[in-house]
Amino acid sequence: MDDRSKYLRRLVIDALEGGGRGHIGSSMSLVEILRVLYDDVLDVRPDDPRWPDRDRCILSKGHGCLTWYAVLADKGFFPKEELLRQCRAGAMLGGHPERAHIPGVEASTGSLGHGLSIGTGMAIAARMQKRPSRVFVITGDGELDEGSVWEAAMHAGKHRLENLVALVDYNKLQSYGPVKEVLDLEPLADKWRAFGWGVKEVDGHDVDALRAQLSTLPFEAGKPSVLICHTVKGKGFDFAEHQATWHHKARVEAPDVARMREALERA
Repeated sequence: MDDRSKYLRRLVIDALEGGGRGHIGSSMSLVEILRVLYDDVLDVRPDDPRWPDRDRCILSKGHGCLTWYAVLADKGFFPKEELLRQCRAGAMLGGHPERAHIPGVEASTGSLGHGLSIGTGMAIAARMQKRPSRVFVITGDGELDEGSVWEAAMHAGKHRLENLVALVDYNKLQSYGPVKEVLDLEPLADKWRAFGWGVKEVDGHDVDALRAQLSTLPFEAGKPSVLICHTVKGKGFDFAEHQATWHHKARVEAPDVARMREALERA
C-alpha cells in the first residue's frame, strides 16, 4: 500500500477517533476508488462546489462515508478539523452524508438502493441541459440486493445514458454475512450487460488499474458504464479484513484506534 492510500486511511482513523463510532470495513474497501475519482477523474471545484458544469459523485452506500469525508477534506471542500467532530452533536459530518450540510455531497444517502436512481435523473438532466457533466454513482454489493437499483439500471440502459458511470464496491461481504450466502449476485457482469450497460472489472485497490479503466469512459458508445471493483472489506487493517464484525462499530475506543494505526503501518 502506498503512502497516499495510508494517508487517507489515517484521516479516516482521525474521524473514527473523533466520533467514537463508524462503519469501518465498508469505508476501508472504498479508499482507492474514491482516491482515483477525486485525484484523476472528476472535474470538480472545491472552492465552488455547486459549479453548474461539475461532475457529480454520489456515494449510494452512504454508510461508507468516513472515506468520502476524508477525501473531501483532503481536497479542500471543508477543513480537516471537521473530521475530528464526526458524529458529535451539532457537527457538520454525521453517520451518513447529508447534502444540505456538507460541501461536495450531491445527495443524502444511507437508505440503500436510491443512489443510482438519483444519478440516473441527474444524468438525464445534464443531457437535457446540454452540460458536459458526468455522474458517478458508487454502490455497495449488498446494496445490489435492492430491486430499485435494477429499476434504475434498466432505465439508464433504455435512455442510453453515456454520461452515467456506476462503480460497484464488490467486497463480497455485507452486515449479515457473505453476499454469496445472503443473496448471490453472480453472474454480476452479465446482469449489467443484460440491462444495456458497458461493463469492465478491476482490482479495486490497484490504483493504476483503476486509473486505466476510468480513462476509457464510456466503456461502450451509447451506453452507461459500470466498473465492478473487486475489493476487500476492512482493507488495510489485517485483523478486520473479510470480517463482518468490523462492518460497523458503535463504540471505538483508544485501544481500537491504536490497533488500527499499528496495522496500517504493517500494510
